[in-house]
Amino acid sequence: MTWTQAYDPFGHWWLSTLCAALPILVLFVLLAGLRMRPHLAALAGVVTAILVATTAFHMPISLASASFLYGVSFGLLKIVWIVVAAVFLYDVSVEAGKFEIMQRSIARITGDQRLQVLLVAFCFGAFIEGCAGFGSPVAIAGAFMIGLGFRPFHAAALNLIANTAPVAWGAIGTPVHVLAAVCGLPEPDLSAMIGRILPITAVIVPFWLVRAMVGWELTFEVLPAILVVGFSFGLTQFFWANHMDSNLVDIAGGIVAMIVLVIFLKFWKPKRTWSLASPAGTSSQVSTTANRSPGENSIYSESSMKAGYYTVLRPQARTGEVVKAWMPFVILSLFVLLWGLPTVKTAINRHTTPAFQRGGWEFPILHNRVLRAAPVVAKPTPEAARYDFNWLSATGSGCFLAAVVSGFILGLSPRRLLRVFGHTLYRMRFAILAISFMLGLGYVTRYSGLDAVLGLAFTRSGRFYPFFGTFLGWLGVALTGSDTSSNALFGSLQRITSQQLGLDPVLMCAANSSGGVMGKMVDAQSICVATAATNQLGNEGQIFRFVVWHSIALGAIVGLIVLMYAYVFPHAVPHGLILGH
Repeated sequence: MTWTQAYDPFGHWWLSTLCAALPILVLFVLLAGLRMRPHLAALAGVVTAILVATTAFHMPISLASASFLYGVSFGLLKIVWIVVAAVFLYDVSVEAGKFEIMQRSIARITGDQRLQVLLVAFCFGAFIEGCAGFGSPVAIAGAFMIGLGFRPFHAAALNLIANTAPVAWGAIGTPVHVLAAVCGLPEPDLSAMIGRILPITAVIVPFWLVRAMVGWELTFEVLPAILVVGFSFGLTQFFWANHMDSNLVDIAGGIVAMIVLVIFLKFWKPKRTWSLASPAGTSSQVSTTANRSPGENSIYSESSMKAGYYTVLRPQARTGEVVKAWMPFVILSLFVLLWGLPTVKTAINRHTTPAFQRGGWEFPILHNRVLRAAPVVAKPTPEAARYDFNWLSATGSGCFLAAVVSGFILGLSPRRLLRVFGHTLYRMRFAILAISFMLGLGYVTRYSGLDAVLGLAFTRSGRFYPFFGTFLGWLGVALTGSDTSSNALFGSLQRITSQQLGLDPVLMCAANSSGGVMGKMVDAQSICVATAATNQLGNEGQIFRFVVWHSIALGAIVGLIVLMYAYVFPHAVPHGLILGH
């Protein structure tokens, strides 16, 4: 038995849209308004989605329940396992007593946390996004920033803002690969078009990131470093997306930006060294680098988020100690990069993943039982539901093995490693439930067609569709937590709508992915990952309220860029490119 999605069961598109939005409204009101624990808010959203899907949209209860279970099972292996493994690596470094050494080594480059957030959250985060994606940069960089002395709230919120511009090419270009497969357009053209939109935001986001942390005066003090990071990353992103391939855009951009910034900081320093409030909450007055004594790190203080403190750094560690302290993250980067290579992943899957040759197991009840219909797709298309239990090739397994290897190198016994891992699981128990329920909610909205109903509302914007079509990608990521999923969800719809309106389909399909990256910071899944990695469980609503306006504003900037390409620079949309040759 199959069931075809209905996109206007009430005969009034606005009423159907309002009904389809109920699960998301319930989730955000409970999470941000009433400050309910995220796993309970997500569960309430799931119940609402199932009720709306079965009563208003007439989805069989068996399919609704199966879609929820499919989302939970997907989330546990693909998302939760990455976050748990990343936090485990952080806990291993803390247990071995190496984080203080890492903190002092970063301070040798710069003790200014405005520059540290560029180095760690933006550059290093972009590299991790390019390797693994799916929430791993927020988890890893967030935990790392706490080790550098950032308050947990700031570590979570700032990493959510930073993890935007790289997302379209995350996990070795997975979102672009999926977009090309779904919309049937050449991948080189799509990647190049995204590479002509997001490099502009790559210059803006570093400035936005620092400004979100401090006031205007303190932001302009480090403007030279911001421009160095933004332009080095953006130009590398543009070059690689337009002239190389779609796999290593973020990895190349992150590495180049890190190297260029480190070299630049050898020749330039801000006039004042600034840091966020200390964990103890103490603060200090203004002090310039000219007035500090040797070995002392002077901090600028402002109100609210901008309060600061003095800290006296201990003597620098020996080079061997610094290398050993950084080893876990070097090992993590190698494992994640290796695990992301298609040849390695395929080889592992061939020997360890059941049903790999068939593309995974067909999920019971759900596989090919739901049909998407026009105008979302050109003709009725069954929605596949395959589960590939890639227990060893999963990115989380690479992170976990990196943590185990790092633990042995740092001198931890198997018993201590097991105890640390048990502690990690215990303190993340509610985050595991929350992320699983969030993925379950996303899959219920996907298979019931509620997401498509919301997306179709954006197509009624006429000549302003380039702007609102960009926000369609934003909506897809906000709902699913993944630019890959958003592209799979709305890629075909973007092509159909753009052709009907006389717009270039390459531009609008690329706009879906480009706009989606700005929705990454507000999706419930990413927020849960951020709070879990920074031990901020219970503060999800506060973090959401902080980042939501940043997300909307940056999404609007991307929308305006797409509008300019649509009506002012249409000749700049690429066609017929062949990359990597």
